[in-house]
Amino acid sequence: MVLSDRVARPPSSRDGAERTPRKRPDGPFSGMNRTVANIDPSKRRGPVPTEAQTEKRRSRGRDDRKGFKALKMQSSLATIGYGQRSHIKSRLPEFESFDTFDLLPSIKEAISSDVLKGMIDIKPTPVQRLAVPALLGQNSKASRNARSASSTAGRQEFLLAAETGSGKTLAYLLPAINALKVAEAQDPEITAYNERIAEEKERRSEPGYKGPRVFEPHPTTARPKVVVLVPTAELVDQVGAVAKLLSHAVKFRTDLLSANMSAKVIERNLYSPSGIDMIVATPHLLASIAETDPNVLSRVSHLIIDEADSLLDRSFSQVTTKILDRAMPSLKQLVLCSATIPKRLDNYLAKQFPDMQRITTPNLHAIPRRVQLGVIDVSKDPYRNNKNLACADAIWSIGKEAARHDGPVKGEVDIKRIMVFVNEREKTQEVADYLVSKGIDAVALHRDSPEHRQSEMLASFTSSEPMTAPPPASEQPKGKRSLPNTKVIVATDLASRGIDTLAVRHVVLYDVPHTTIDFIHRLGRAGRMGRRGRGIVLVGKDDRRDVVAEVRESMFMGQALV
Repeated sequence: MVLSDRVARPPSSRDGAERTPRKRPDGPFSGMNRTVANIDPSKRRGPVPTEAQTEKRRSRGRDDRKGFKALKMQSSLATIGYGQRSHIKSRLPEFESFDTFDLLPSIKEAISSDVLKGMIDIKPTPVQRLAVPALLGQNSKASRNARSASSTAGRQEFLLAAETGSGKTLAYLLPAINALKVAEAQDPEITAYNERIAEEKERRSEPGYKGPRVFEPHPTTARPKVVVLVPTAELVDQVGAVAKLLSHAVKFRTDLLSANMSAKVIERNLYSPSGIDMIVATPHLLASIAETDPNVLSRVSHLIIDEADSLLDRSFSQVTTKILDRAMPSLKQLVLCSATIPKRLDNYLAKQFPDMQRITTPNLHAIPRRVQLGVIDVSKDPYRNNKNLACADAIWSIGKEAARHDGPVKGEVDIKRIMVFVNEREKTQEVADYLVSKGIDAVALHRDSPEHRQSEMLASFTSSEPMTAPPPASEQPKGKRSLPNTKVIVATDLASRGIDTLAVRHVVLYDVPHTTIDFIHRLGRAGRMGRRGRGIVLVGKDDRRDVVAEVRESMFMGQALV
């Protein structure tokens, strides 16, 4: 065989003409093994970035890769820039006391004499300094944007977002009650009613009067002006207690609607002839009442949706939006309140309420630095992947440390109230039973527990009153060890939303939370209202150690969970 003399030349020059390159087949594998990007520069969209812009992007990318990789992948929270946080922080000194708010004198008096009674230095919290002037429409730098935040038919819409335990309840109640009393003084129907009642009382006071007694129902009978929606019966009691304290001095009528009350009591209070001004209720119960009597929501001027991230999720959104739709024709102010802004809530609000004014605190999505986080590696000795044993050991350590010091009463020790959070409902009873077998007073709290039972269990955890017990005996009978100075609730996220657990200083995360939202809410049960707290997370062999490490680092640095 003889080779051609052209075999050494490249194929393109063999025939004296350039050959067209072979076209690669289209399909899912057509882009494999490429060494050059298949991009036509002439068809590039938009202007070509400058060298400075390219370098800025590269440096930003390097910064993003530096830290918090696991949290970035897991994050489900809306991002709030640190420049915006600094700007918000600069506005806080505008209102140093409650006297600077445009509130009625009776409300200011009720704050100091009833709601914050016994406190030495009464000052509004950051969320109250930002929210109260904005919701009142007060002439200040903080509320200029609020006045311009327009809405359909003159309705104002606000999102109030602040960290757990920051005083959000008082922040939304004060402006609503102030508006309620101002509207009441200007309502001709109520003014005429009061005049008729005054005349009736004057006639009955005359000597020898034997005429019939006239029982005329108040114009607000079963027609409240302010409605506060909360997800659980415990929160109904909690928010209702604050409203009741204010009502003594300000003189308005509040009714609570929850599963803890019988149908007769609810009907008697709602349809009382003396009228009703404010309702604090769970969405399902109020929606069922509105189905039979749609006019219950016909005069609502202020609707407050507390724990909005829960009430607008899949489990509550249907009934919550029904209430919102019924109240919308008469609504003057809509306030959504939450400790976190999940991305799904952020997208929902951007679509449904594009003009909503957002009021956020500088520390939103950050766990307070006064709350410390400890980690127990369950995979190591002596636990050997036994989380139940590690949990009991952590609680025993807390109890034994507390037993070394006297409580408020000399000769007795302070009872430590501890919350243990698990991810699965079925796990609550299992963990509680194990703790009881180890001599710890523990109960399980989950959605299958009756509403009244849930309230009973949480009653001692929401009270700020100290609880004491005799010190544990130094020597206990063999096999009968007990820890009398601790009380434990084992719960899912049912107990992590909004409940004001003032007495809780210790939280045990039996399972590593699925999202940063759960981290914030669970650890937020400790260290409320400026108190110190401690969280303990149990990390097993299958848990995300990188997530826990980054949460600890962000807490130490005082940063928001990205």
